[in-house]
Amino acid sequence: MTSSDAAAALTNGCILLIEDEPSVAAFLRTALERRGYQITSSASAIDGLQLLATGDFRGVISDFRTPGGITGADVHDWLLRHRPELASRIIFITGDTASAETVALLAQNGTPCVEKPFRVHQLMAAVEKTIGKP
Repeated sequence: MTSSDAAAALTNGCILLIEDEPSVAAFLRTALERRGYQITSSASAIDGLQLLATGDFRGVISDFRTPGGITGADVHDWLLRHRPELASRIIFITGDTASAETVALLAQNGTPCVEKPFRVHQLMAAVEKTIGKP
């Protein structure tokens, strides 16, 4: 991939949304698409990693806890090893900040996190800052 190809992928690429709750995923997809983002959805981190291994994405929005035993921290670690250009363009969504383990993992990664429940403008501010405008 040339640098101009990489720039085009960042500008035109989809955001991967990893969210296992269908209603939350639908809400996020609608909100992001209304702002002009292209979204590819995955209901689990396992499927999300498979998409990341083969697809071209400009960023990732991931629930911190998804079914299958893979956390958002695991997705972030995978990105560091296999797609380092995306490791700084991931945002976590979580409703689990009461867990000491989650708080520790978020602090360790330094990755932006939007806590459920959130307002659309909070999510959009994080997306624009971390991933960029559509």
